[in-house]
Amino acid sequence: MPQRKVVGTSTALVILGSIVLVSGCSKLTFVRQDTSRGDYEQVAHEVHIDPKNNAHDTAYTMTQVAQSRLMSGNAQGAVDAAERALKAEPDNIEAHSLLALGLDALGRSRDAGPHHRRAAELAPDRGALLNNYGIWLCSNGQAAASLDWFDRAAAAAGYETPDAALANGAACALQAGQGARAERYARQAIAASPANPLALQTLAHIEFNAGHGLEARAFIERRLAAAAADPETLQLASQIEQSLGDTAAAARYGQRLRTEFPPDSRPVGEK
Repeated sequence: MPQRKVVGTSTALVILGSIVLVSGCSKLTFVRQDTSRGDYEQVAHEVHIDPKNNAHDTAYTMTQVAQSRLMSGNAQGAVDAAERALKAEPDNIEAHSLLALGLDALGRSRDAGPHHRRAAELAPDRGALLNNYGIWLCSNGQAAASLDWFDRAAAAAGYETPDAALANGAACALQAGQGARAERYARQAIAASPANPLALQTLAHIEFNAGHGLEARAFIERRLAAAAADPETLQLASQIEQSLGDTAAAARYGQRLRTEFPPDSRPVGEK
C-alpha cells in the first residue's frame, strides 16, 4: 500500500538538557538544557565581596537569582535578573544563556537568538550551550545552519548528553531535507542512548517516508515505550498502521489522539 511522505516541519528540541522531532503535524520536540540540574553551579564562582570587583559579584548574584526564577516558572523575573547581570558584566556566559532561555519561555524567540549565540561563542567547549544555539537556529527556519552547532556540541569534551545533540541534529537534518545525515545522527544517538525518544521518532519518520512500514512500526513502538506520547507521535503511529493495512490499530491511535489531546488543548496550528 502506498505511503504518504511525512516530514516534520516545526519545532520543540533539548536546552540545558532534552527535545523530540515530530511530524505529520507541525512540531519538533528538542532536547534542551535542564536548568533544574544546576549546571550553572558547576561553573559559578564563590562570592567574595571585593569593592574592586563589585560588577562580577553583582553578575554572579543576579545569575543565581535568574536561574532560581526560571526554575520556579517566573520567566519574566528571570529575564529581569539576567539583564541586570549583563549590565554589570556584559560577557557573563550564564547570564546570556539564562536570558535566552527566559526570552524563549516568554515566546520572544527573535530576541533570544543573539544571546544563545553569544553564550555559545563565549563558551565553545560547553556542549549544552552549543546545543541550545543549534536548537534556536533550527526552530527559527535555519535547520541546515543548525547542524554544525550540533556537531560541535556532540564533540565537546565533558558534555554529559551528546545523544541529545545528536538527536536534535537528526530531527533538524530531516527538516533540512538531509535524510542520510538525519539517519546517521539518529543511529549514533540510539547507540549512545537506546531509549532516546527523539532519535527513535526520527527513525520512524525516515522508515515511513521510505515506505518501510514494518521498520517504522518497530521504531514508533519503541518511541511510545520510551516516553509519554504527544499528538505528533500518535498521529504518526496511526499513519504507519494505516499504511500497513491495520485499520483497527490506526483507529486506536486516532482515538487516543482525540481523547488524550482534544483539539482545544493543542497549540494553534495543530490538528
